[in-house]
Amino acid sequence: MKDAVLESKKAIVSAIQEKMTSSQSTVVVEYRGLTVAEVTELRRSLRAEGIEFKVYKNSMSQRAAEAAGFNELTEQLTGPNAIAFSDDAVAPSRVLAKFAKKHDKLVLKGAIVEGKVVGVDTIKELSSLPNRDGMLSMLLSCLQAPVRSFACAVKAVADKDGEAAPAEEAAAE
Repeated sequence: MKDAVLESKKAIVSAIQEKMTSSQSTVVVEYRGLTVAEVTELRRSLRAEGIEFKVYKNSMSQRAAEAAGFNELTEQLTGPNAIAFSDDAVAPSRVLAKFAKKHDKLVLKGAIVEGKVVGVDTIKELSSLPNRDGMLSMLLSCLQAPVRSFACAVKAVADKDGEAAPAEEAAAE
């Protein structure tokens, strides 16, 4: 019986470790004091962004963090914690920081972003960045600006040449 329990715990630790290493962003938060309705609202907003939000035993999370090489994160894994995993490096920070502004009971504790353990200040900096679609839109507008300027210049030259042509025709008659 003990072997079966031990094997199931090892499997959970292995799954957490795999999520920590394969995710672009892993954010640890403390949710003590949030109501069920607030946690449901948080889970709904995270799910809308494609973020997985799980609660694990701290001992299992600590073992997984150590096994993955993120020893600095083990200090943050105390108290009632939840962990958000995402393939987007910015989305969990943005959603959780926005929620934490409205609900002061949610405390950002630490994160792993693209394989590096970061603190709360970095999480807040990341939260100010737009989502993936917003970044792509900004990139597209930067790429489009020179083409638009060139098109306007060509149109201005064409309009200028178009005005000169009727005047030359009238002078020729």
